[in-house]
Amino acid sequence: MYMKFKDKDNDNVYLSYKDKEDIADGNHVLIIPKYKNQLLFTNHKLRGIEFPGGKKENGETSEAAVARELFEETGATIAQCEYIAQYQVQRVNGVSFTKDVFMVNVSEISRQDDYLETNGPLFYKNIADVPESKKSYLLKDDAILHCLERVISLGFYK
Repeated sequence: MYMKFKDKDNDNVYLSYKDKEDIADGNHVLIIPKYKNQLLFTNHKLRGIEFPGGKKENGETSEAAVARELFEETGATIAQCEYIAQYQVQRVNGVSFTKDVFMVNVSEISRQDDYLETNGPLFYKNIADVPESKKSYLLKDDAILHCLERVISLGFYK
């Protein structure tokens, strides 16, 4: 069962929820991390404030990509990681992709000298607290917002 959306480019997006028996096999990852009862975001240098994530590297599992991307973009390390959803974006113009979505409990955050394409970690109690003018378009995306609702419905975050 899946939900269908249109994204900002009017491309079709198909979202399905996952559980522990499902295998994460996308080519991108999205992380919805929690640290000390706050959501952990990153400030992308071009797009603005968003959840961490990115492309998997060759031979990398989705779980390994989650750990790498989370650390690179925020300095965070994982205490618990659960696969919760997958969505596919079918592009009319451009390359289609499939993104595995994980909820993560963060154990600690280390200060980094370089956060690569981001300006490092930010913390907010919820998405509504992120200034509208600083939100990445990704924090307005229906698929991502449904994934956050799923995280809340699973009792992971209130």
